[in-house]
Amino acid sequence: MKIAVFGVSGMVGSRVAAEAVSRGHEVAGATRSGGEVPDGVRAVQASANDVAAAKELAADADVLVAAIGPSRTGGDHQEYLDAVDNLIAAVRGTATRLLVVGGAGSLVVNGNRVVDGPDFPAEYKGESLTVSQALENLRASDVNWTMLSPAFVIAPGERTGVFRLGQDEPVGEHISAEDYAVALVDEAETAAHNQRRFTLGY
Repeated sequence: MKIAVFGVSGMVGSRVAAEAVSRGHEVAGATRSGGEVPDGVRAVQASANDVAAAKELAADADVLVAAIGPSRTGGDHQEYLDAVDNLIAAVRGTATRLLVVGGAGSLVVNGNRVVDGPDFPAEYKGESLTVSQALENLRASDVNWTMLSPAFVIAPGERTGVFRLGQDEPVGEHISAEDYAVALVDEAETAAHNQRRFTLGY
């Protein structure tokens, strides 16, 4: 399988690329700088906001992974939303699937989004609302997309391959970035959640 990963230099993107390579997939890793990528990954200098680059990568991939996110320290969140919309446009009319790294804030507890709760950390609220909007944009689209929302805490850790999956409600408090990558590459291989969001946790 051919997999292209935007955001390959980040915590999640680097692990997704490495996991895919370990399973024998052909991986192209896109970064704005064209800099360091995991072993076995073909480096591509491209931004998810670059229309031509996104279309070129989508045309040559079975799966396009958006391991990108809005800034947590301010900045223009519209740039992130534009990037997701650009990747939606890039796969439209192709057989390429779009897999998007989501956030926990859009998960639902007792019918309410987590990000709207009174105890949601203020420092994460802006980015969580923006990623929640990206989910709505995906749901309104006509492409073959999947978003994987992690548990509330995602951090570097161990690759265990043992975790729980859910749909829109949280199934655990935390997940390692390594196991998140396992689940995302599993989804790339199985297409079990087409045009749906799902989640994972311990």
